[in-house]
Amino acid sequence: MNKRKQIKRQNITQLLITLFTVLLINYIASFYFFRLDLTSEKRYTLTNHTKELLSNIDDIIYVQIYIEGELPSGFVRLQNSVKEMLDEFRVYAGDNIQYEFINPSESSDKKTRNEIYSQLYKKGIMPTNLKEKDDEGKMSEKIIFPGAVVTYHSKEAPINLLKNNLSLSAEENLNNSIQELEYSFIGAVHQLSNKMKKQIAIIEGHSEWSDMQMADITDALFEFYSLKRITIKSQINALDGYDAIIIAGPDSTFDEKDKFIIDQFIMKGGKSFWFYDAVKTNMDSLAFASTTLALVNSINIEDMLFNYGARVNPNIIMDLQCSMIPINTAIVGTPPKFTPAPWYYFPLINPSDKHVITKNLNLIKTEFVSTVDSVGEDPDIKKTFLLHSSKYSKAVNAPARISLDILKSEPDPSIFNKPNLPTAILLEGKFTSLYKNRVPTQIASSKAIGFKEKSNPTKMIVVADADIIRNAVKYEGNQPIPFPLGYDRYTGQTYGNKEFLLNAFNYLLDDSGLLSIRSREVTLRLLDRAKIIEERVFWQTLNLILPIIFVLIFGIILNYLRKRKFAN
Repeated sequence: MNKRKQIKRQNITQLLITLFTVLLINYIASFYFFRLDLTSEKRYTLTNHTKELLSNIDDIIYVQIYIEGELPSGFVRLQNSVKEMLDEFRVYAGDNIQYEFINPSESSDKKTRNEIYSQLYKKGIMPTNLKEKDDEGKMSEKIIFPGAVVTYHSKEAPINLLKNNLSLSAEENLNNSIQELEYSFIGAVHQLSNKMKKQIAIIEGHSEWSDMQMADITDALFEFYSLKRITIKSQINALDGYDAIIIAGPDSTFDEKDKFIIDQFIMKGGKSFWFYDAVKTNMDSLAFASTTLALVNSINIEDMLFNYGARVNPNIIMDLQCSMIPINTAIVGTPPKFTPAPWYYFPLINPSDKHVITKNLNLIKTEFVSTVDSVGEDPDIKKTFLLHSSKYSKAVNAPARISLDILKSEPDPSIFNKPNLPTAILLEGKFTSLYKNRVPTQIASSKAIGFKEKSNPTKMIVVADADIIRNAVKYEGNQPIPFPLGYDRYTGQTYGNKEFLLNAFNYLLDDSGLLSIRSREVTLRLLDRAKIIEERVFWQTLNLILPIIFVLIFGIILNYLRKRKFAN
């Protein structure tokens, strides 16, 4: 009897010690953030660049996250992932990372809610409409703002946390959004802490896009870089001190002096971004007639691009994956009735998933885009296509007749048989000057000019559509107001133009630390929905019965061992 009491006392003591140990470990762990990353690609491990940046933070970074309240499970998962990411940031930045989750819809007063919504929208946080079904089956809409505002050194930067790629499912978009959290937050910190900005020149003088037509992208680039509009005017030192140039939508001829200055800027290691329409057409003319012409747009830069390794072809891509335009379908003599129709000349271009610049981007909005080819076999030049058409596309050579009549009948998919036509190319390496063996000795030997036949290592991107960088403009009275870049006025969708350009500039200007975050390959291991539906009952039954069987087996074994122990 005493032996049984002693065994019972020992068991109770062991239980109390175990409970105390577990509680103590949990109490200590509550003061620390810790997790093991067992994924093969280390998707939950911060990059070395992020760790170094956070360790050197010299002031408080305050983050307001607007994902709070009653949310669907997907957004709860996003909310938890944001919290985990910021907690991991605190491991390296300590108390310099402070954050708060806010419900922008918390107020019961509609006017107050709308004022908050308006403030968030003005800051750059994009809303998302959620459609929910209540217990009675009635549908209701709810506005949420899946974004955050980062404050550092008294400056603010908005972050849109939900990536909305129209070509992906909701689950894939959510996974991509979670994968991009580190890049999104660290990109905002970069933006707010950047003191020495690199210099970008926007080339003028050849009928390029105006300030207002590039307002949205220049506003975005100003957060990272210094920009200035430059007219070269044959000034040999016009581009001195600049790190990159933008040539966007030129519509008139470049003279040889300006070309020479641009060429030598590239030879000295300058980065360049070319947005060039090889075909000229006027969409506005279709408002007055059902037909217009697409003509070759030759502006004397074709030989430069060819020399560097790219050719923008004088053609236009037609693609079944395209934007919509409003078409008047009213009978003659009746009031206008506008109906949206697919306009095959405005392809929605696919970003390549094989390069850090275009990884996980939304579709890119284009207008009368051409194809681009890789030319030459220079071993010093690495060439990468960044954008391409869908699998249902074709190219029409200029001059060509553009007619609204094609919308009168359904398209024949069999003639859209040229898939994945490239529309943008990245060139990297040491380029040969266009003017090698072409300049007089006095220029080649001039110390003031410093002529170079072979470039320092540099990069350039050639895009076969100038409209990719152009935002639409509306007028309220005489006041011009730019639309967001990539915004489609007829569908309300915003495409990935701005993100593509920002990534491209980060890459060209060697912000490699930031882009290293995006370069990680993460495999999305999504569940097979068809298999889930087919085998649902089996797995539910198994998950219900299996634990019970294990408990019964454990109980039988434990009872057997107890009997053996006391029998002895």
